[in-house]
Amino acid sequence: MTTDCITTIGSSLIQHGPLNNRIYLMKLSRPDAAKIVPKLDDLASAEGYSKIFAKVPAGTVKEFLASGYRIEARVPGFFHGVEDGFFLAKYFSQDRRESAEPGIGQVVADALACAGNPGAAKPSPAWHSAEAGPADVGDLAALYGQVFETYPFPIADPAYIRETMDDNVRYFTIRDEGTLVAASSAEMDMPSMNAEMTDFAILPPFRGRGMSSSLLRDMEGAMEQEGIRTAYTIARAGYPPVNILFARAGYRFGGTLVNNTSICGSFESMNVWYKALADSRRDRA
Repeated sequence: MTTDCITTIGSSLIQHGPLNNRIYLMKLSRPDAAKIVPKLDDLASAEGYSKIFAKVPAGTVKEFLASGYRIEARVPGFFHGVEDGFFLAKYFSQDRRESAEPGIGQVVADALACAGNPGAAKPSPAWHSAEAGPADVGDLAALYGQVFETYPFPIADPAYIRETMDDNVRYFTIRDEGTLVAASSAEMDMPSMNAEMTDFAILPPFRGRGMSSSLLRDMEGAMEQEGIRTAYTIARAGYPPVNILFARAGYRFGGTLVNNTSICGSFESMNVWYKALADSRRDRA
């Protein structure tokens, strides 16, 4: 599975490469805000990238907008449950700027129509849900490699999964009679008190039976215990089930990232959904 590289500019974390044909400013260090904008432009120009995607706090948005970025999504309370987060984009190609995917608005409308209706799960006594540990790394990589032809991060690499597991990512699993059939992850940004609910993968024979909802509930409970204030996801905009999943779970729609991510061999637009979580540690105080 081909992937892009993760590196830094100053103290800020970025991902870039030909797979997604973009730069992704994953985590901005505030002292870098004034000087990083031209550096991102220089890198995009040197590599011929068609998009820069930046995830930044409200207090730094002006520097990016002045350089030609546009706001594609907003998440209230993204940073520490207080400061809003903005998902910004700058395009270097008209084709990349304009979504060719029909019906994204209808996908969102249909998902919102399901809000508050959790749906009916179809569990089996043979299913076992658990948080993944080091012993699960090989099975996780194999599952992700089977489900995704391409993916923006190297999740089919056991070494990558182990590295992220040791850092800031918690993986959750469902096994059927001992075989791993579904997984997801919560990528925590502890200093900012937010977590991305992501990497949902379910083997085809087990889809439509409530596994994603079960995984999401498990992740939310774990994130609340960690003191995470805001959960969010970046979901495939043209894929109704995942949008419905988050709307049913009480997530709100934050916006659409156009032609943002290479998944299964082509660029796809992504919808941002978000939810404020209770801080269970504070509630017990």
